[in-house]
Amino acid sequence: MYGAEHLQAFGGLPAVDFQPKDDPADRPAADDVAWRISVEPYGDDDRDRPWADEFADFLGTVDPAGVKALIIGQWGEAYEENSSVPIDLVIAAADRLTSLEAVFVGDLEAEQAEITWIEHADVTTLLAAFPALTEFGVRGGSGLVFPPTKHDRLRSLTIQAGGLPVQVVRGVLDSELPALERLDLWLGVSAYEGDTEVTDLAPLLSGTRFPRLHHLGLRNSEVENEIAAALASAPVVARLRTLDLSNGTLGDEGAAALLEGQPLTHLDDLDLHHHFLTEAMEQRVRSALEPHGVRVDLSERNEPWGGRGIEGRYTAVSE
Repeated sequence: MYGAEHLQAFGGLPAVDFQPKDDPADRPAADDVAWRISVEPYGDDDRDRPWADEFADFLGTVDPAGVKALIIGQWGEAYEENSSVPIDLVIAAADRLTSLEAVFVGDLEAEQAEITWIEHADVTTLLAAFPALTEFGVRGGSGLVFPPTKHDRLRSLTIQAGGLPVQVVRGVLDSELPALERLDLWLGVSAYEGDTEVTDLAPLLSGTRFPRLHHLGLRNSEVENEIAAALASAPVVARLRTLDLSNGTLGDEGAAALLEGQPLTHLDDLDLHHHFLTEAMEQRVRSALEPHGVRVDLSERNEPWGGRGIEGRYTAVSE
């Protein structure tokens, strides 16, 4: 299954596709939108061109010094060329993209490439090249490299994957990101390299990493119950405002562990959508939290495939 769609907004701005042939009079100002640069190989003749050419047209048409948010869409056949192709081109233009604050790499839909087909490289080179970035996102986990890095201004980090390798998770958690407020990891399934175990999350759950963190998403995991149980006593929870355990295999076991652990009534939002809770447990969660002002998302209740119980549960995003 595939649950990632084109970004509609990024960096606090609406997402707009750059179209080289647009009338300049109709084009938004450079700093009014998040610009998506994308090509369509073997598709529309107008967009069947190297990403380098599309990006060069962008730099020559839109004032690069005014661009605040950049979305890297399809750069070719994503399973043949990895993300170093567009990343290197963006880094080469760093002296022109002087206002850049937000970058997303790999904004592809299933029609362009399944999420596990998106090939990546070391994405932290972008963080090194743009010390003023405050928001960074990546879609796809195949070949993804994220060594421990240091960045003083990054406030939001999102990695969406059908399977997120544990080396990436460890790299993120070993990074020095003192300004980080929002962390969203789609952990995925073991069949697609999602081999992170709850013990690998210990530095995060202990609350010793990322002192400004107030939003935590540990999503789209086939071990969502185990994550929920660990969060029940995790020190990091006390300083969160929003907790997102959506898109995974959460069932009554995990929800009960959350409710029986430390108080969650300080949260603004608890997102559990795409879950396997029974109606009775849904009501128990609502009764425990909503009277305290916690907004709870329990949409998308699912039934296990083939009536197989826990073994039949599935994440929203895998292949």
